[in-house]
This record gives sequence, structure tokens and C-alpha cells, in this order.
Amino acid sequence: MFPPMSLLNVIRRSRGLEVLVARAAYTQVLGERRKTTTTALMAAANKPISIEVWNPSGKYRVVSTKSMPGSRWIRLLTENDCRLEICTEPKTILSVEDILALIGNRCDGVIGQLTEDWGEVLFSALRRAGGTAFSNMAVGYNNVDVEAANRNGIAVGNTPGVLTETTAELAASLSLAAARRIVEADQFMRAGLYDGWLPHLSFLKANGEKPVTWKRAATMEDVLREADVISLHPVLDKTTYHLINPERLAIMKKEAILVNASRGPVIDEVALVEHLKANPMFRVGLDVFEDEPYMKPGLAEMKNAVVVPHIASASKWTREGMATLTALNVLGRIKGYPAWGNPNLVEPFLDENATPPPTCPSIVNAKQIGLPSAKL
Repeated sequence: MFPPMSLLNVIRRSRGLEVLVARAAYTQVLGERRKTTTTALMAAANKPISIEVWNPSGKYRVVSTKSMPGSRWIRLLTENDCRLEICTEPKTILSVEDILALIGNRCDGVIGQLTEDWGEVLFSALRRAGGTAFSNMAVGYNNVDVEAANRNGIAVGNTPGVLTETTAELAASLSLAAARRIVEADQFMRAGLYDGWLPHLSFLKANGEKPVTWKRAATMEDVLREADVISLHPVLDKTTYHLINPERLAIMKKEAILVNASRGPVIDEVALVEHLKANPMFRVGLDVFEDEPYMKPGLAEMKNAVVVPHIASASKWTREGMATLTALNVLGRIKGYPAWGNPNLVEPFLDENATPPPTCPSIVNAKQIGLPSAKL
């Protein structure tokens, strides 16, 4: 039996998939097709929220707070005796109350998103429901209180390795777009200002970048003083919050290029806007923002800023791979598998023609909860 939390209406069945419409406390009659079942109550929703249920008779109950790309992740879970419930609302960021209702009084694992706040309330609820696994569909986990997960014996998974190339590609693209002022050139064309080729354009100047080289620096300040292009890729924690602040912006070259494809709060965005205003030849390329999905006032108007909507991992192969790793983290913990010994070596899990190794691809707190490592 699954948690008696709310009645839902089965409105369509297709290829083993039940499409359900959640109701807060009542059942709607849909003519001859009316059926009722029990599933999660969406406590904070004022309108129906769609949920897909795959493999309804599965032994293990796994909840995904969002639908994820591809179908392999669904197949891996359902073929391993999991009942999978997927919240399919595309524009809804679930609240803590919503997720509590989804977890209910029986749940073996949850697949979540970086937009959700996972702390003591959710992890203790998951533990009480018999759960042992949570996996973030992201390499970063700054939205997760890992200490709270440790206290409740919940494994925390993430998805490293699979998005390394796409993130590097975007960081390089932002660097080049800022250096060559591609956005300004595009706007120049769309405004009908192009009158034909000339040796120069009014908004351009010689780039004069030095050949790309590298060397080790003693301090971050040394790097910032000397670098022409700075690309940020740290994890977000207490030590990296506002890593780029007014003082560090002030010591950078006036024509430097700053790229951020990690997490928005690594940069003090208010200070960045002021620096861009005061230094028109300073350029920035941003994939992430401090108050995502919003930008700080003034940033959108900066011609020396290239901004994109958190698309560093946005390739079909990468996002489907992330979904696969997320599902395997939860499945592996439920099945009692050990942790994979090298979380950045994920290719063995991504081959669709091969059976994934019987391990959890990446559990960030494996040692803390006593999860053994696989022998590679």
C-alpha cells in the first residue's frame, strides 16, 4: 500500500504510464473514465499538479520532483522493481511542503533538483518514510544540507563527470563572445546600423590579447592582477560565497574578461554591475546568477555583459546522462550497492548498450554514512 494522502483521478493510461491529476482533498468525476487511487498530496498547490506513475506495482517507491530528459533513467528504475512517480509540472518549483507531501509515509528514494531546499525537514521526513537515498540532478549541491543528510543516514548523490565538456565549451564560448563583442555586433546588425564593410566599426577596438599561457600563482590576487581572462569553476560553499567581491574586482585589469559557469553567488552581482558601469571595457560572461532566475538590477542593461540562462550542461547527451546518473545513485543505494570509486569516471554508466556497474555513481557523503567503495 502507498501513503493514504490524497485521492487522484486517472485521466489517461498509455504504455504502462498513468497520468494523474493531484487534488488537494477531493476527487473529480471524469465520466466513465473515473478511477481513484492514492498518491501524494500537493499541499501548497492551489491548482492540480500532474504526476506520472510508472510501474505502479513496483516494490520500491521512488519520487522525482521533475521530469528529466530521456527515457533510460525511467527504464533503469522500473526494470529494477521501482514504482516511479514523476511530478510533470514544467514551470513549478516545488516547495518544502509539496515535497513533504510527495514523500508521504513510504518512500525509498527521491530525485530532486538544484532549485529545491533540501535540509533537516525533508531528510528527516524521508528517513521516517523508510528512505535512504536522495540525488540532485546537478554536479553542485549547495542547495543540500549534507550534514542533515548524514544525521538521517541519507545518501546524497550528484552528477559529476558527465557535464565537464559542455561546461568547458560554454565557458570558452562566453569568453570569446565577450572578447569579440558578439552580442553587441548582433544588436548592431538588428538595429539596421550596418552600412557595409569598413576597416573598423564604431563599437570595436583592437583586441590585443596575449598568447594563451599558464603558470601557477601564489595567491588568487596574483591571478586576478595578471589574467586577461578569468573563468570561475569552484563549488559554492561558505568559502566561495562572493569570492569575487568589490576588492577583487578593483585589482583586475580594466579590460579583463570574467566568466562564471559555476554558481551565481560566487560573484557579488551588485558589485559587478557597478564595476561594469565604471569600466566599460571590462567584460563579463555569465551562465549563472546570484538570485537565479533573476538578475540584479542594471545587469541586463550592461552592453559589456553576455548573459545566458544556465545552459552550461544543456546538451541532449549531457542532460540525459545526468538523468541516468541521478537515477542510478538512488537505485544503487536502495539496492545496497557500494559507491563508485571514481565519480569523475562515469563512462561505464552511460553506455546504453551495456549494463551499468552495480554501484552508486557518485555519493558525496559515502564515507560519512558508512557506504563502502567499490573495488575498481
